[in-house]
Amino acid sequence: MKRILTLLFCAGMALTAQQLRRAPGFALSDALTGQVRDLYDYRGKVVVLEFMMTTCPHCAAFAEILGEVHQKYAGRVEVISVANLPTDNPTTVKQFVAGHKVGYPILLDMGQMEYSYVLKPNVDLPHVYVIDANGYIRSEYGYGVMSRDIFEGRGLFTEIDRALNAVNSSKK
Repeated sequence: MKRILTLLFCAGMALTAQQLRRAPGFALSDALTGQVRDLYDYRGKVVVLEFMMTTCPHCAAFAEILGEVHQKYAGRVEVISVANLPTDNPTTVKQFVAGHKVGYPILLDMGQMEYSYVLKPNVDLPHVYVIDANGYIRSEYGYGVMSRDIFEGRGLFTEIDRALNAVNSSKK
């Protein structure tokens, strides 16, 4: 048992020691307004980027947490969700937004942008990235047993605070 714990600890340390990766740019259409949104538009702010599907029950529950993030960090943190065509479309997104009172944009992708982030063909949904104000991915989580606090608890707020503190530390 002690060996397993040591191995898990070392693996965790190795992951945190990895270099930051620049968040891939994108220019995608907002599913409701048709407005093109570009990651560059949010420079200087922390961005919470979620990949989701409107029929995913975990994505629906996570929408409430993202709504809290959107309100709590207004002006400092931007929340953006991305859904993929043809699974989702403007109609399904509009229904999702109305049903979950979503106040942040949901963009439509054909899968290319998602792949540029995930770097593998399959993704656990929801999947979330915290991108710092300098455009680097600070953290990434796919829904699962080990990440439940991010998607069902307060863990995302801790990650956002870390990203905000990293920006504030670099300004000093």
